[in-house]
Amino acid sequence: MIKAGNRMGLVFFPAFDWAIEPTHPEREERLLYTQDQLREEGIFDVEGIIEFKPDMASEEDIMRTHFCFPDVKSVTTESHLISAGGAIRAARAVLDGEVVRAFALVRPPGHHSMKCVHGNRGFCNINNEAIMIEYIREHYPRKKIAIVDTDCHHGDGTQDIYWHDPDILFISIHQDGRTLYPGSGHVTELGGPNARGKTINIPLPPETSDDGFLYAIDKMVLPILEHFGPEFVVNSAGQDNHYSDPITNMNFSARGYAILNDRIKPDVAVLEGGYSIQGALPYVNLGIVLAMAGMDYSYVMEPDFDADAIRQEKDVTEYIKRLADTVLQNYFNPPPDGQAPDPGEFMMRKKRIYYDTDGIQESQLEAVMVCERCAGVYAVQSVSSVNELSYGIEIPVGACDTCYDEGLKIYNAARSENKFATIQLINRRDRSYVRM
Repeated sequence: MIKAGNRMGLVFFPAFDWAIEPTHPEREERLLYTQDQLREEGIFDVEGIIEFKPDMASEEDIMRTHFCFPDVKSVTTESHLISAGGAIRAARAVLDGEVVRAFALVRPPGHHSMKCVHGNRGFCNINNEAIMIEYIREHYPRKKIAIVDTDCHHGDGTQDIYWHDPDILFISIHQDGRTLYPGSGHVTELGGPNARGKTINIPLPPETSDDGFLYAIDKMVLPILEHFGPEFVVNSAGQDNHYSDPITNMNFSARGYAILNDRIKPDVAVLEGGYSIQGALPYVNLGIVLAMAGMDYSYVMEPDFDADAIRQEKDVTEYIKRLADTVLQNYFNPPPDGQAPDPGEFMMRKKRIYYDTDGIQESQLEAVMVCERCAGVYAVQSVSSVNELSYGIEIPVGACDTCYDEGLKIYNAARSENKFATIQLINRRDRSYVRM
């Protein structure tokens, strides 16, 4: 019997009962072809590869991570809860010692879902990776976690959730936002005043192929990960950088994805995008499974693979090499935020967010206390075209006494004002999650 080099867990959830539209790119067939491919390759017969059933995330799991307006039930379905629960199950399998690594092949995806949720944007309602990470930080002794988002689209939702958190390193490798949805992920986006340099964006030019992606991994991602020293690594494993993907413009291959995963060595990978349902996903997922299981992936190849046809141009190579210096500088010596106030004061920013899938317009006024001891108490006033003015307050993980007291003060003041349709408190210090 063939044996895996690493005990490896697989969590499948195709979400048969959920689709934006029957022919939408984000549909159940994304995983069904992968299941067929893995069966044909005999993956489920390999000793050491174990399939787990997904958990169902609870309302508390969602409220630990998101401000859902007006409530969790209004912005999720059972499929969303199982998809997020699948990511949690993958993490539990690793942290409880059942396996060494795990891959959550679940949908709907989640990395475009931000801190505040009013509906679906970028095919995402709730953020599977963030919900998993916050579950880990509440139930396991893990503090420093790194996310490497390799989806072709910038992980703007995950970035938004961890913009102010110094203990979460977020790295996104994606097609340059000037050429693709959601239009963000520029190299100048580095995180808030309490977490400067803990958000790192690597925007690659269209038609980047294996050489460019793997150069970015070797020369940018790995040195940053080594310095940060994460206790847990998550791969937000979007697969729409593939050369056959119908909605992007990159030239990555299935074997390239396997090599990338082998070099990052994530504890957990969670499926995100990828819409070449027959031409890419079965082969990419097979490569990732083999890499995570410590098995030979050298034979993985798409039927139409032609290395010469997808090889990147010289100017793409030179651009990526120049980008490396800026990316490393952003992490190791980030430029200060000239607009940040002194410690103990609040930094404000206004944001306008468009939910492209649901056609929702949202306006936010965000405030975070500049703090040298924790992520800072966070408060956001949010109003959208479907919900009246609402308020979210977060007392962060490991909150100092000042931020803890200030968070409760803001919450109690909001309750007395009687002007908010919904008020939600995320109190990570007391593990209390309330809505009124």
